[in-house]
Amino acid sequence: MQIIPVIDLKGGLVVRARAGDRDNYRPITTPLSGSPDPVDVMGGLLAIHPFPAVYVADLDAITGVGDNRAALIRLKARFPGQMFWVDNGAGSAERAAAVLEDPRDLLVLGSECQIDSSLVRSLAGHVRVVLSLDFRGDAFLGPPDILADSSCWPRHIIAMTLARVGGNGGADLDRLKQIKHSAHDRLVYAAGGVRDGADLAALGRIGIAGALVATCLHDGRLTGEDIAACAVIPKTTSSA
Repeated sequence: MQIIPVIDLKGGLVVRARAGDRDNYRPITTPLSGSPDPVDVMGGLLAIHPFPAVYVADLDAITGVGDNRAALIRLKARFPGQMFWVDNGAGSAERAAAVLEDPRDLLVLGSECQIDSSLVRSLAGHVRVVLSLDFRGDAFLGPPDILADSSCWPRHIIAMTLARVGGNGGADLDRLKQIKHSAHDRLVYAAGGVRDGADLAALGRIGIAGALVATCLHDGRLTGEDIAACAVIPKTTSSA
């Protein structure tokens, strides 16, 4: 199982995400870093575990009020061997191409940012594209045919439950099972609600390929030992 730490950027700083309420996200206070500066926070995360990839969400770009490209450039310069999963709110071919220019980056296409399914379909075969299926409560955020037609999905799929981000409710196992069933042999990643090593074990048992995590790392509930142990969690392809 692959564990991917998340850095949410807003106004050039790392913010603490809670329940998808982006207007109220504030700069993070964490024992892993002396400041919310992205480079400092990244260093703190890598001190827990040598994560091969980090997810960077540019919240200003996603919400259409600017971007955090300068912060991402700084991260890449300071950590040249790092892979980045980049969500820049891409809903057009131009914004998608801007991420895919760098071979270190995987492009995350958020369903909430799509006006139709055309961009997702055009990039379904690209090896560095990830589709995030975004949910708020029971509502799917995005064009319905993206969710309904799994043939347009790329190899990597995130099931994002925004209401559980930064919370203590655990991962949405029922939804993950549904997405895993529809995804067939694609790799499904959980996002939202992961608390600790026990949650990772539960995800592994239903065949989830990985998890996006943030709050549990900063709170110390998910440790480097937990992350190392998840590499040997038994997995199944069952969606039951």
